Amino acid sequence: EVQLVESGGGLVQPGGSLRLSCAASGFIFSNSAMSWGRQAPGKGLEWVSGILSDATTYYTDSVKGRFTISRDNAKNTVYLQMNNLKPEDTAVYYCAIGRTWSSRGQGTQVTVSS
Repeated sequence: EVQLVESGGGLVQPGGSLRLSCAASGFIFSNSAMSWGRQAPGKGLEWVSGILSDATTYYTDSVKGRFTISRDNAKNTVYLQMNNLKPEDTAVYYCAIGRTWSSRGQGTQVTVSS
């Protein structure tokens, strides 16, 4: 059974940092592209970042230079380091296999507020 478990969210002030983790099981993680997406209140799911099996990374324009995606195949985990957070980053963050959002976990809440 495919399982993705996101963690690491929380409340942070503007300009702060958080590191999200996504623990994966039930599939061959090392061969899989992974994505992070987010859903703000009242909005649709937005793709944020992706990482291929060869560690090539991609970002949506609004997070370039602030967010870093990485993976640890030994731990079957993908990370999202988020720096210089802004209020508009507030959302529930999900990881997914590729861009198959139906595979996502329960998500982790990120709230950026003073």
